[in-house]
Amino acid sequence: MLRPMPPALLGVALQLAALATFVAMDTVIKLLTAGFPVSQIMWARFVFGFLAVALALRVLAGRVPWRSHAPGLQTLRSLILAVCNLLFTIALVHIPLADATAVGFASPLLTVALAAVWLKEKVGWRRWAGVAIGLGGVVVLLRPPFLFAGEPVHWAMLLPLGTAALFAVYQILTRKLAAVDDPRTTILHTSFAAGLVTSAALPFDWVWPSAGGWAALLLLGVLGGAGHGLLVMAFARAPASLLAPMSYTQMIWAVLAGLMVFGDVPDGLTLAGMAVIAAGGVLVALPDRARR
Repeated sequence: MLRPMPPALLGVALQLAALATFVAMDTVIKLLTAGFPVSQIMWARFVFGFLAVALALRVLAGRVPWRSHAPGLQTLRSLILAVCNLLFTIALVHIPLADATAVGFASPLLTVALAAVWLKEKVGWRRWAGVAIGLGGVVVLLRPPFLFAGEPVHWAMLLPLGTAALFAVYQILTRKLAAVDDPRTTILHTSFAAGLVTSAALPFDWVWPSAGGWAALLLLGVLGGAGHGLLVMAFARAPASLLAPMSYTQMIWAVLAGLMVFGDVPDGLTLAGMAVIAAGGVLVALPDRARR
């Protein structure tokens, strides 16, 4: 008989699947920004995501496990995700998908640091060195004028950095809630508070979609719900400090999606920044000697 997959390895596999889903979602978001206001895109992302998750839980589990033992943390986590998506979507209006994704990779580095400080997870010197190197790569991508000559970077490059900081907190809350609530409850609550907030803002900025537009908005919600559902299940099975470095695979898919869908070719400095961030991620992913 086949042995069951170890929980940590299953967590990594779920994390990788979530990251691929997120790239698909970001690609759809960038396509939608050409025809819809940001507020309407965010509404579809969270409301359709919530409905998709609720329907999936009802069909697969036979019930919708709504009640949470930490409703305040669930609400805070959902609202943080809403702000993350708002900042990232505004960034996608102005800058390429690969650039926005690359700057956002400060998030796994910050997640490692928060996991050590907040969750008291053991993080050795290799991971701390990887955090420092990876943040150096983020600096390269941001191209501050006192370090790099030439045309200044677009102001929208700062928005994914804010997304990264908030998403690190989101991931730590996901890991913290894994010890309190059923993962299905956390998946259900992911889009709930965010959906309420975006619905309240919807009447002020609405463009009536065509049939294809409705399909794209619905697809956005399904991808968002599926991606965060996979993320919650991953964090329920593996430590945050182990899963965070896996996020670097998302950079590869973002570059390919930007190239094939939008024709965006990263320049040399962008590729260099990505390489430095990836090098830091490799160090972060290395296990400590005692744990090896």
